[in-house]
Amino acid sequence: MYSGLLIILIPLVAGYLLPRVSRAWAHRVDRILSAMVYIILFFMGISLAFLDNLAVNLRLIAWYAGVSALCIMAFNGAALWWLEKRRPWPGAHRHGVPAPSRLHMALDSLKLCLVVVGGFAIGLTQWTWLNAASKASEFALVILLLLVGIQLRNGGMTLRQILLNRRGATVALVVAVSALAGGALAAMILGLPLRTGLAMASAYGWYSLSGILMTDAFGPVVGSAAFFNDLARELLAIMLIPGLMGRSRSMALGLCGATSMDFTLPVLTRAGGLDVVPAAIVHGFLLSLLAPILIALFSA
Repeated sequence: MYSGLLIILIPLVAGYLLPRVSRAWAHRVDRILSAMVYIILFFMGISLAFLDNLAVNLRLIAWYAGVSALCIMAFNGAALWWLEKRRPWPGAHRHGVPAPSRLHMALDSLKLCLVVVGGFAIGLTQWTWLNAASKASEFALVILLLLVGIQLRNGGMTLRQILLNRRGATVALVVAVSALAGGALAAMILGLPLRTGLAMASAYGWYSLSGILMTDAFGPVVGSAAFFNDLARELLAIMLIPGLMGRSRSMALGLCGATSMDFTLPVLTRAGGLDVVPAAIVHGFLLSLLAPILIALFSA
């Protein structure tokens, strides 16, 4: 029952237990990790093309992704608004290094969609050897998780640092719980099993992980919907962070989900100042650890 959880945890823990690497090797790990994300999404697109009743299933993917994203983000937003009211988070604004263009970052995210579309287009050829895409994606996932463990290890985040930054940990907890509530509501609306809705809500924006794990557990329709649900979260965060930071710093951070320690960190830094960085790293770190464990548990 928990074999899926072990498949996720073993490479993740193995990577974390390896000795810290040099800065040059850490840079190489980051580059390989980025490449693995594209490879996994390409395989996911191929698997999608092998679906029966393709037109019907594409409509289902859009429906599942839209409803899930709306429910999860609504619950996250309400919970984070409540947190900001109960525990205001004041701070300086617009200190730090200039962030990349939001349009440029949004286009980078949309490239991921094009990779899925490219895999889908090739999958439509129905070449026999493409049937191996599912097994190849599982192997790629193991490598990705090993690299993520190495990356987390080299981030130098200790238990003491996590516990001391209460703001980042608190926002992560609120996001984690409220997202699950949103996922449960989405499952009710969509007529899906509760565990499916909870699994879709558990990636917290980590689209490459949710896409492949959900595809393995629930099929390409739910897996693709999970991917687009999480990608929508990242795109929305990029667009809303600058406007939200002055009103609710907790909401600006929480909407980033697991991406607050990497992709959306430059936007957070530019909008909220350098003082938001420790909380953002702790927040993203915790959600990145929770995501594979929760997805595996709900998919078991």
